[in-house]
Order: sequence, then structure tokens, then C-alpha cells
Amino acid sequence: MAETISGWRLGQWLEDAKAECLAVGISPNEIHWFLQELTGLDRLTLRLQTFKQQPSVPLQVPWSELTQLWQRRLTERIPVQYLVGVTHWRQFTLKVSPAVLIPRPETELIIDLAQSAAENLDQDGIWADLGTGSGAIALGLADIFPRAEIHGVDRSLEALAIAEYNAETTGFADRIQFHHGSWWQPLDFLQGKLTGMVSNPPYIPSNLIPTLQPEVAHHEPTLALDGGGDGLDCIRDLVETAPRYLRSGGLWIVEMMAGQGETVSGLLQAQGSYSGIKIIPDLAGFDRFVIAYLK
Repeated sequence: MAETISGWRLGQWLEDAKAECLAVGISPNEIHWFLQELTGLDRLTLRLQTFKQQPSVPLQVPWSELTQLWQRRLTERIPVQYLVGVTHWRQFTLKVSPAVLIPRPETELIIDLAQSAAENLDQDGIWADLGTGSGAIALGLADIFPRAEIHGVDRSLEALAIAEYNAETTGFADRIQFHHGSWWQPLDFLQGKLTGMVSNPPYIPSNLIPTLQPEVAHHEPTLALDGGGDGLDCIRDLVETAPRYLRSGGLWIVEMMAGQGETVSGLLQAQGSYSGIKIIPDLAGFDRFVIAYLK
């Protein structure tokens, strides 16, 4: 039988947890998300705190485990998504672990960009998500291009296991093929055939990683963060190698760090194989994506 807790006691704990958040510089909003995942209470109920009138609130984990997890959030600064094992991205609920980067809300826009930029491309085409991690981008592509063939690539076998799990639970397992390897290496059989390539590669300069929030610097996979000396090692590779795999008119879309747009645009221009190069801001107005087409 599932363990329960009184609504009054949960309310007292919630107020204490909010105070703890403020004391260590964590957004108090996180506690609502944490409780949503571990109690099943919805956002409105938590915000209005109507659960306080309930004699018992069912828990999805024992109360002792829930409180221990929250203490780890405070003391070890483990991202709450890793503690509960899931995150929400677009319409998907995705499994995550320290083996994969937590998909960010700003990355959701890359799927809309792909859909808009591909309006005049073959909707039955072939797409690749390079550095797929949790599989989020591959799932987004499968969702907006229901007749397309989707390939996801990652160097990490742990990440690929999570991506495959997410494809299975979201109903896209038969639409996405996952491959183990570095960038294009396992996709040699697709040279000259790809309609589009989408990637959220490592783009943070190595010396900046220790200065990031502890949630990122200490817990998210360095493999998915470290872009080398200036943060552009992986993007340079994708600029140089993609022309062998994209078909004529094929789409190149990459996420980058704010401030890298002009440099990435310059790399694409200097390579000589691309046209229609554009820097696209995210919803906060920061340069976040670059798109281009193979001539």
C-alpha cells in the first residue's frame, strides 16, 4: 500500500523547503515541480495549497526518501530533474540521468525552426540528430516530420540507452534509429542523402565550465558541455563535415552559446558550401541558433 502524509504536514514541510531554497539561492518554484513528480498533486493544487485540507496525500516514494532527495538538492546541488529522473520538454516527459544533458526549454525552439526552414524540403526525407543525448531533438523531429526517417547519434552508450527508452515510451521507437559513434561516423551509408542535420553540440569554452552553476558544472556530463578552447571545436567539425552528408539544399541547424553567432556564421561562409546563413535568437533575444543550406 502506498505511503501517505497529511495535507497539513505536507504544507508545513513545503513552507520550510521554500525558506531553505531562498537561503541557498535556489528558486522556490522548484519545490512545486519536485512535489508534482513525487506526490502526483497538480500545479494548481500546489500553488493554492488546497491539499492542506486533505487528511492524506498519497506519495509515490516513501516520505523519508522524498525528504532525503530534497536535502541532496540543497546540499549537493543535484538538479531536481536528476533526482526525480524525468524532465518535461515540449509535450514529452523524458527520462534523464547524469549520463545526459537535461534538455532546456530554449532548445525546444530548434524543432520549430527545423519545421519552418524545411517547408520547401522533402517531408519524406532523412534527418539526423547528432549528439542526441536523451533523444529529445530526435523525438521532436519525428513528431513534426511524421513521414521522415530519423537517425540519432551519440558517443555515450548510457545516453543511447536513455534515448531508446524515451523513444519507446513516447511511441516513436519504430521511427528513430539510434547509432553509437562520434558525429557522422556511424552514418557513412547516408552520405549525400540527408534532408537535414540538427545538433545541440558541446559549445562551452573549457575554461568557463568550472564557473557555471554547480548544478551544471558538477553534475551534467562534461562530454555534452565542453566545446574546447573557444567552445567551437565540435561546431567547426560539423561545418566542415556536413557537406558530405547533406543533399543539395539540405538544412544545417546548430544550437550555440550566446555571442558565438557571428563566428559560426563566418565559419559557414568560409567553408564555401553553404547559403542562406542566418543567426536566430532565442525567446530571450540572445543569439542561439544558426541555420544554413547546402548549395
